[in-house]
Amino acid sequence: MTNVPKRARVSIFAAISARINLETRFRCDDTGTSTRFATVRRSLEFPGKAEAMGSAIGAEAKRALVVGMGVSGLATAARLSEAGWRTVLIEKAPTRRSDGHFVVLFGSGKAAAARLGMLDAIHDRAAKPQKIDIDRDGSSRPGVDFSDLPGEPWTLLRGDVENAAFSALPDNLEIRYSTTPTAIDQSPDGADVTLLDTVAGTSVTERFDLVVGADGLRSTVRSLVFGPPEKYLRRLDYMFAAFQFHGTPAGLEPGQSATLIERDRSMWIFAYGDHDPTATLIYRTDDVDAEFRRSPTERLRSVFGPRPLGTTLGDVIDAADAADEILFDSVEQVRMDAWRKDRVVLVGDAAWCVTFYVGMGVSLGLAGADLLGVMLERHPADLDAALAAWEQALRPHVDRYLEEVFDDRKIFVAENRLEILFWRLAPWLRRFRLGKRLVDRVIRVDEIVKAKNADIVGPIAGPTPVVADGSA
Repeated sequence: MTNVPKRARVSIFAAISARINLETRFRCDDTGTSTRFATVRRSLEFPGKAEAMGSAIGAEAKRALVVGMGVSGLATAARLSEAGWRTVLIEKAPTRRSDGHFVVLFGSGKAAAARLGMLDAIHDRAAKPQKIDIDRDGSSRPGVDFSDLPGEPWTLLRGDVENAAFSALPDNLEIRYSTTPTAIDQSPDGADVTLLDTVAGTSVTERFDLVVGADGLRSTVRSLVFGPPEKYLRRLDYMFAAFQFHGTPAGLEPGQSATLIERDRSMWIFAYGDHDPTATLIYRTDDVDAEFRRSPTERLRSVFGPRPLGTTLGDVIDAADAADEILFDSVEQVRMDAWRKDRVVLVGDAAWCVTFYVGMGVSLGLAGADLLGVMLERHPADLDAALAAWEQALRPHVDRYLEEVFDDRKIFVAENRLEILFWRLAPWLRRFRLGKRLVDRVIRVDEIVKAKNADIVGPIAGPTPVVADGSA
């Protein structure tokens, strides 16, 4: 096997080990913590892809803790396991989330998903009917859809990507739900992490060689190691509510997306070809803290009132009141001078939340996870060098997206009448050469082609994988 690439050799041993351990599903440690093992088989057929190899490395493999089971956490756990780390994945919720709200997967995200071996598990859910822009009185006009953007970005649900990343986990990876870190003490030999089982009310302290905080905008890992949230959160003075709408909003056709854009507030209906739509409502606020003192629907009715809501907006806000789950939060960036400290590193929104305005959260989460694995493989004996190289390679891209947020905000919500007028005229303007140039300039099509569709990891890791539609 001397002529077989190292990652492929490890992959073969991993496959054998995974088959032996396939029937091991659950166990309980002496603290009573229930530990679940992923039991999804992974294919060895992806070109150049080394597969699930956590248990094949043996007892000498380094141990990693990944905190958070969102896109970034799941992808990171899968990639670290592939790189030879014995990985433990913890999640504060009692179960894994499903579905979620609207996300976009640009070319950079597709390339990362392909390299991670999970692209075939997701698909574009875009619906066929033309998107429209509506008013409260029921009048409508053609709208600009995300599928009109260059590179044909996929529109889907966050849960689609999370499910695909979950399916990429190796069979032997250890998962603990209802678990959160309460203390992280680092030394030259490792990081001692105290883990609280919130159901049993018991704690255990374990040693890890690497701790990855992938626990979102209000990261517990970041607070424990880097300091309080206010040091890193940058408020943009907007709120949003996102939820799944069962059926079709009144006034729309099945599968039809729609926007209602008014000054400092907007409604977005994202329709899918094979799933119920999701709704997002956005509005500007002068006091973010005060927004959380009342229920989401109370705030929505107040913000979008006192004018009559109209057929579609009224139906959407009524649905928000009855939604099984609603994401109600402020729009905030995370700005940090460093994403790593000794043996702790942050990935995804915990490190660099670029906001949903930019549309790169999922793509960056996948790319960041993949690149982290690349650098750990490249510097197997020097963790500090691996993390430094990872941050140095990724930061220019993240910084660029963080600076783009104020331009991309204009796509989702208008601050003045001129911006409202522009979006109403955009579909008509695009019919003419000069008008199309103007619209493309405002949307920053060139930036999308260069940055959002670029393969971030490919030039560093090796050949760019071919994605499902045949493009690189």
